[in-house]
Amino acid sequence: MLRFRWSGNWRGLWPVAALAVAQALILMLVLGSDPLRAETTLAKDARIGGDAERTRFVADLSKKVSYRVFTLADPYRVIVDMPDVSFQMPAGLGRKGKGLVSAYRYGLIAPGKSRIVIDLKAPVLVDKAFVMKAKDGNPVRLVIDMAKIDRKTFLANLAKQPAAEPKAKTSKVASVPLPDAAPPVVRRRRGSGGKPIVVIDPGHGGVDPGAISRSGVKEKDVVFDFAKMLRNEINKRGRLKPIMTREIDVYVPLRERVAFARRNGASLFISIHADSVPGRFSRKASGATVYTLSERASDSEARALAAKENRSDIIAGVELPSKSDEVTNILIDLAQRETKNLSITFAGTLLSGLKGETPLRKKSHRYAGFRVLKAPDVPSVLVELGYISNPSDAKRLQSQKWREEMAVSVARAVESYFSKRMARVPF
Repeated sequence: MLRFRWSGNWRGLWPVAALAVAQALILMLVLGSDPLRAETTLAKDARIGGDAERTRFVADLSKKVSYRVFTLADPYRVIVDMPDVSFQMPAGLGRKGKGLVSAYRYGLIAPGKSRIVIDLKAPVLVDKAFVMKAKDGNPVRLVIDMAKIDRKTFLANLAKQPAAEPKAKTSKVASVPLPDAAPPVVRRRRGSGGKPIVVIDPGHGGVDPGAISRSGVKEKDVVFDFAKMLRNEINKRGRLKPIMTREIDVYVPLRERVAFARRNGASLFISIHADSVPGRFSRKASGATVYTLSERASDSEARALAAKENRSDIIAGVELPSKSDEVTNILIDLAQRETKNLSITFAGTLLSGLKGETPLRKKSHRYAGFRVLKAPDVPSVLVELGYISNPSDAKRLQSQKWREEMAVSVARAVESYFSKRMARVPF
């Protein structure tokens, strides 16, 4: 900060004033004439109007933004991508639809990139997409007009979407690219100080909230808080190097979570969840559960939960390539027996450590085809801390003390697993 002492002579202030003016001019050149340009865009409300033939989606914004709109099929969705937007919407907004819209959600899809995903009841044509200036006391509004069309026309329009990302303010946009599902196998790398690397994966995030409790608590928030506690607890013990697949409230595609672990040469991958069990299992599900990968689910509940979790990319508006099912099957077939056995070994160590510390499911170790567990060379587990759809579990999940104690128990089990492994083979 520039400091000076006024001597009572105004002439002495001219150099200071000139410097201040120069700094202001430079700031205006960098930021432009609009002082709001340096501020984050806020989205404070949204609404839907119309009927089953034509429907309008409107979002209230603090200032004009660039945007791009595109559609996805199976299920039908309209995707709106914008720069970093802070969504400060009323709680529960978007769960109910109207007209052609069944629901919508919003959040970060990548650092600096926000997304609105509009779920549709039928195929639509995005007839108009535009931003209305603030006027007569109304805020800036992003408007998306949709008209019902048949599936054949929808798919034909989908095929016309260009492969490259177009300029802003257009309704024709390419699909979001994903990293390769199976990067080359890498040797185990060590973190700082030669420590084995443990990847902690907080489920969901950003535009995908995960399960939501009756009181409005979101799974993505609970598991992110716990993941940070677990990382800190492992770090504190000093023998391992924990890293996280996401450091902010952002959605990470399922295959990228797997690729992240492989790129970093992880020796263990732990995906953290606090789900709601679909269908008839929802009332009975309570307590912690650990899942490992299997082509065949251990039971119908595990199969249903895996199917639900594997839809996260769809919820986030990520288009899966047509070969994704084929790649998924190959990854299952290629998964090394040793990797599966190590995953099962860690699951047993973890459950032994949690016994007596927190309630466990009756069948606490289960198997299913979770996409996020399909790294063929990284031992991987999916941990359900509890089920946010169960009132008792939801109360525990929101307890800071319980999460801290749970983090200690999981960290202790991780350390025990590596102690046994490192006594037999080098990492």
